[in-house]
Amino acid sequence: MSPAPSARRLRLGLPRRVFSQVLLMQLAIAAGVAVLATGLFLAPLGDQLDDQAMRRALAIAQTTAAHPRLAEELRSSPPTGAGPVQREADRIRRASGAEYVVIMNKDGVRWSHPDRTQIGEVVSTDPSDALAGHDVMEIDNGTLGRSARGKVPLRDAEGVIVGAVSVGIAYDSVRARLIHSIPGLLAYAGGALAVGALAAYLISRRVQRQARDLAFSDISALLAEREAMLHSIREGVVALDRSGRIRLLNDEAERLLGLGAEALGRPLDDALGPGRTTDVLAGRVTGTDLLTVRGRRVLIANRMPTDDGGAVATLRDRTELEQLGRELDSTRGLIDALRAQDHEHANRMHTLLGLLELEMYEEAAEFVGEVAGAHRVTAEQITEKIGDPLLAALLVGKATVAAERGVALSVPRDTALPDRLIDPGGLVTIVGNLVDNAVDAAAGAGSPHARVEVAARAEGRSLVLRVRDTGPGVPAELRETIFTEGWTTKEPPAHGKRGIGLPLVRRLAERQGGSARVDEAPDGGAEFTVVLPEALTEPALAATEESTLIEGTETTR
Repeated sequence: MSPAPSARRLRLGLPRRVFSQVLLMQLAIAAGVAVLATGLFLAPLGDQLDDQAMRRALAIAQTTAAHPRLAEELRSSPPTGAGPVQREADRIRRASGAEYVVIMNKDGVRWSHPDRTQIGEVVSTDPSDALAGHDVMEIDNGTLGRSARGKVPLRDAEGVIVGAVSVGIAYDSVRARLIHSIPGLLAYAGGALAVGALAAYLISRRVQRQARDLAFSDISALLAEREAMLHSIREGVVALDRSGRIRLLNDEAERLLGLGAEALGRPLDDALGPGRTTDVLAGRVTGTDLLTVRGRRVLIANRMPTDDGGAVATLRDRTELEQLGRELDSTRGLIDALRAQDHEHANRMHTLLGLLELEMYEEAAEFVGEVAGAHRVTAEQITEKIGDPLLAALLVGKATVAAERGVALSVPRDTALPDRLIDPGGLVTIVGNLVDNAVDAAAGAGSPHARVEVAARAEGRSLVLRVRDTGPGVPAELRETIFTEGWTTKEPPAHGKRGIGLPLVRRLAERQGGSARVDEAPDGGAEFTVVLPEALTEPALAATEESTLIEGTETTR
C-alpha cells in the first residue's frame, strides 16, 4: 500500500526503505561516536602534554640548581651578559632545548636570561615560593610569552638558599605537538569510521533481507493488520518458535485450548501437558486435518513449518459438527430400527389378523401379550436398576435399536446406580459411545447369540462402569492405541471422520480423576471398564436435596 502524495511531501525526500534508513542511522551513529571519541581523547591530551612540559622544565631546573659551582659564581660575579652564570645558563638552555634558563638571587634579580638586556632586572613573576625552598610547576606568562615553567631553589654547599633557578618551555611548542598529533588521531578516527560504515552496510543488508525491503511504516501497518486479523478470525492460531515455545496465541486458540496470556513464552509441553494435542501441535504427529480432543472439545489441527525453524498451527472447533454427526448417526440408526420395526409390526399384524380370522381368540390374546410384554419387561428391568432418568432412557433406546440389529442388550442383576450423579450428561456421553461400539462389534461378529451387557456399580462416591460385548475383542497390542484420536477400524461416515468416541470417553474419565481401559471379556469379546472416583454426591446430601425439592413442590401447591 503506497502512501498518499501529501505523505510523500511530508517526508522531505528522506528514504523510506529499511535498508537506507538503517544505513543512514548507522553511519550517523558511527560518525558521532568517532567525533566523540576523538574529542574525548584530545581533551585530556593537552593537559597531559602541559604536565609533561612542566615536569620537563622542573627537571631541567633541578639539574641546573645541582651544578656545584653555580651558587658560588652567583655570589662572586656581577649580573652581566658575559658572566660565568650567563655562560652556564646558555649552555644548559642549548643542550636541553628550553626556551629560557633564568638564574636569580634572593632579591629576584636575574643573573641570566636569553635576552641579555633583561639581565640585572627583577623577574616578572613572583619567585617567593622557590626562594622559600619549594619546587614550583606552572604555566604562566612572562617576558618571553606563555610558557611551561619549573622553579627550584638554588642552594650553596651548606644548603643555604642563595637564589632560584627558573626554566621555561614555550607553550607554543606544546601546542605544536598537540596540533601535530591531530592528523594521526583523525586517521585513526577515519579508519574506525570506515569500519563502522562497512559494518553498518552489512547490517543494513541483513535487515533489508529479513524485512523484505519494506519501509518501517509498512512494517508497522502490517503488524497492526496482523494483530487485528489474528484476533478476529474464528480459527485458533498458535505460533511456535524453533525451540517449541509459544510465541503467539489468538483469542480463539486461548478459548479452544483453555490457555491464557501466561502461556506465551512457555514450552508447549509445559503449557498443554502431555497428550495428542501437544504431539500434533509440536509436529510429532504429522498429517493434515488431524483430529484431537482437548477437554470436551473435538478439534481439527493443521501445522505449517516456518522458515525460521518454528511453526504455525491452526485449530478448528469441530465439537458441534461432531455432535450433529453423532445425532445423524443415531437418527439413521433409529430410522433403520423403525423400518425394521415397521416391517416386524406388519408381520405381527398379519399374524394377529390370521389368528382372528381363524377364530383362535385365545392364541391371539396370548400373542399380543407376549409382544407387548417383552418390551415392557426390558424397560422395567433397566429403570429398576438405573436410578438416573437420562441414563435409563438412553439404555432403553439403545436396547430397542440393538434388538433390531439382532443384539440383546442386558443389565445384570448386581447393577445398582442411584440417582446421585454429579455429571449425568458426561456419563450419558461415556455410556452412549461405549454401547454404540459394543453393539457394532457384536452385530458385526455374525453370532446368533450376540449380546451386550452394561453394568454399573456405586461404591460410595465412586462409580465403576463395565460394558461387555460378544464381538471379536481388541488385541493386546491395540488396547492403548484405540484410545488415540483418529484411530478407527470403521469406514468414515459421510459427515466426517471417526476415531473420536473412545478418546472422548477416556478424556471425560480422566477429567474427573478416573480412568478408562479395555480388557478381554470372560466369554470372549471386549470389556471396557470406566472408573469415576467422584461421580456421585454424598447420600446425605442427595437426601437433603430431594427433601428440599419435595417441600418446595408442596409449598407451591
